[in-house]
Amino acid sequence: MTFDLAPYEPRLRSLLRIMAAFTFSLHGWQKFFGMFGGIGGHSVPVNTMLGAAGLIETVGGALMLLGLFTRPVAFILSGEMAIGYFRTHAPQGFWPLKNGGELAVFYCFLFLWFAAAGAGPWSVDRLLGRKT
Repeated sequence: MTFDLAPYEPRLRSLLRIMAAFTFSLHGWQKFFGMFGGIGGHSVPVNTMLGAAGLIETVGGALMLLGLFTRPVAFILSGEMAIGYFRTHAPQGFWPLKNGGELAVFYCFLFLWFAAAGAGPWSVDRLLGRKT
């Protein structure tokens, strides 16, 4: 008996995309809408760097959740996380676990992978006939 999940990879990729997009979008809701205590207890103005990040995370997270324009959106979100890491976390030290940046690094590379791999079968991209 072998343990082989390879036949399920496309559906598991869709499930990973949906769950990652949902948890990622929560960070956007926190900044953009002030949910979950916000940043300092309120939303952040959109004309600030943190506010722009909240907008990108909210809209990008929603598009990723739906699997719409997955590859370009994932590439943008990967870049946003790289910028966030190097602007906020890296100046506090080299190791992501110590500088609080492990989640930014994880999302950066996860979204980079989605930019290459696509959304999977459970996506609007698939319904529209785009390569998934």
